[in-house]
Amino acid sequence: MKAMKHLGRISNKPVKSLAVIPWTGHPIFIELDCTEFTSRCPVTHQPDFGSLKIRYITRGHIVETKSLKLWLWSYREKGAFNESIAEEIVSRFAAMVAPRYVAVDMRFHPRGGIAVRAVAERMDEKVSRIEILRMIRRHA
Repeated sequence: MKAMKHLGRISNKPVKSLAVIPWTGHPIFIELDCTEFTSRCPVTHQPDFGSLKIRYITRGHIVETKSLKLWLWSYREKGAFNESIAEEIVSRFAAMVAPRYVAVDMRFHPRGGIAVRAVAERMDEKVSRIEILRMIRRHA
């Protein structure tokens, strides 16, 4: 197997892209749960805290999880609205990993008494929605 790009190495800064590992097995459902996500409000510049789940079905690659951690770290100083961050993460993840299906479910802690949940997804047009839903339901 090809050497890991980040795993086993000391890293003290965020990265701009995800490292992927070749996957030659059958498509599998993977859920990545980040319980400590941080970004910044683009207006007040105060931190927004929350969590996110990335659920995807493989096609040729899996994500090196340490690179995911370092990549998500890059959002810590990014000033953007919660909804646009969900959209950006799903778009960039889909472009770098090329999964059959990917969904990003972000849940931000309340500010001013309002909690925000933003869900964005991408799906390969060649894969049926029913096939995706069956695989997700089996693992929910």
